[in-house]
Amino acid sequence: MRRVLIIDDEDDIREVAALSLEATANWTILTASSGREGMAVAAAEKPDAILMDVMMPGMDGPTTFKQLQLNPLTARIPVVLLTAKVQGVDQRRFAGLGVAAVLFKPFDPLTLAAQISEALGWQE
Repeated sequence: MRRVLIIDDEDDIREVAALSLEATANWTILTASSGREGMAVAAAEKPDAILMDVMMPGMDGPTTFKQLQLNPLTARIPVVLLTAKVQGVDQRRFAGLGVAAVLFKPFDPLTLAAQISEALGWQE
């Protein structure tokens, strides 16, 4: 069974994403409300993947991703960024980070698990 960590500062986004992934893919979901909390959860729990918001107060998604890459416990965990920014320059910047994929808000709860699976090459 897949274990996915959702890092997002918005409670409703975390809740909708968690419920949709649990219901449609039967994944175990871990959550964190900030980049710092997410880094601690990722190091302790070592999830199969991380779904992370780009825009968060304090430590944003790209900064959190860079910190995760520096930690041997979390460096190999694939990260999928979730963003409302759809401009080409932002997409190129995010792709240049080395994340596994960039998905866009608002997302479809019914297809979110399939999008993540496809991005990570997971065969369900």
